Amino acid sequence: MNAIYLWIAQGFGSGRIPFAPGTYGSVVGLGWFAVLLLTGNPWLFFGGTLLGLALSVWLCGVGEKILGQTDPGSIVLDEITAIPLCFAGWVLLLGQHHDFPAPGFFFSKPHLLPTLGVFAAFRFFDVLKPWPVRQSQSLQGGWGVTVDDALAALYVNAVVLAGLLLAR
Repeated sequence: MNAIYLWIAQGFGSGRIPFAPGTYGSVVGLGWFAVLLLTGNPWLFFGGTLLGLALSVWLCGVGEKILGQTDPGSIVLDEITAIPLCFAGWVLLLGQHHDFPAPGFFFSKPHLLPTLGVFAAFRFFDVLKPWPVRQSQSLQGGWGVTVDDALAALYVNAVVLAGLLLAR
């Protein structure tokens, strides 16, 4: 079972890519985001986002124990599960004024550039680790691995929501 847990914690293998594993994990996270949107249901989207983060805490902690390292670079499930959280504010605003968005909304030509901007902002905040993102890494086990990405996603939401409000 440890091999399966580690494979999932390593983003189904994407975290084993020797350069920029967090970026590759984040790309897989875009797929997770699309799957959650495919439900067509805001409760399933937000519930799946929270469940993913909870599983990340557990599996990233297990991955740390298996590898005998604190927050190893190959563990990227935290990035995967944080990506939908990066879009949560945008999804919420869209849901207030339109039907729940399908994946095509974010991955089609009119919105692809902003979607890539959200992705880039997440990578920026995940690498830069402004307060309290860096400090959260001192949390024990999978909490320290996952919470920093969730906090980086909250920074992304602040930027996205500010941008959306300014664009109105």
